[in-house]
Amino acid sequence: MGWNWAGTDIGKAHHHTVVLNDDGEVLLSRKVVNDEADLLHLISEVLTLGETVVWSVDVADGMASLLVNLLLNHGQTIVYLPGLAVNRASAGYRGLGKTDAKDARVIADQARMRRDLHVLTPESELTAELRVMTDRRADLVKERTRKTNRLHAQMLSLFPALEHCGCR
Repeated sequence: MGWNWAGTDIGKAHHHTVVLNDDGEVLLSRKVVNDEADLLHLISEVLTLGETVVWSVDVADGMASLLVNLLLNHGQTIVYLPGLAVNRASAGYRGLGKTDAKDARVIADQARMRRDLHVLTPESELTAELRVMTDRRADLVKERTRKTNRLHAQMLSLFPALEHCGCR
C-alpha cells in the first residue's frame, strides 16, 4: 500500500484539506470547520483512505493548534511548509487566483515531493513546564509594573509637587 499526503490550508474559522495519493491524484478535497468534532471526523475519514498518511500544514501554531494537537494525539506525522513556500510554489500550478482548495493541494503536493520539510513533534514535558513557568514569570513582571505605575499615578494625584522634584 502506498502513501497518502494530506495538505491543509489553515484558516481561522475553517481549514481546507486535500489528500493526494503517491501519483498526485486527488482522493479527497474538503472544507472543515475549525472545531474538534469536525476535525476528528476529517482525521478518521482521511485515515480510511490509507493507513500511511503524512499531513502537511502551512501554519504550525495559533489557529492550527487544535488540528496539530489532534493529529499528534492520533500518532500522525505532520510536516510544516511555510506560507511563503506555498505562495511561491503556487505559481507553478494550474489555475488562476488563490483559493483555499488550490493552496491545500499545493501544500499536499509539496509535502509529497519534498523531503526537507520540518517534522512537527510533541513538546517534551520539561519544555512544557519551562514554557509555563516563563509565561507565569512574564505575567508577574507585567502585574508588578502595572501596580507600580498605578501607585506612582496615585501619589502624583495626591502630591503633585513630587512631579517637579524628580522623585521617582
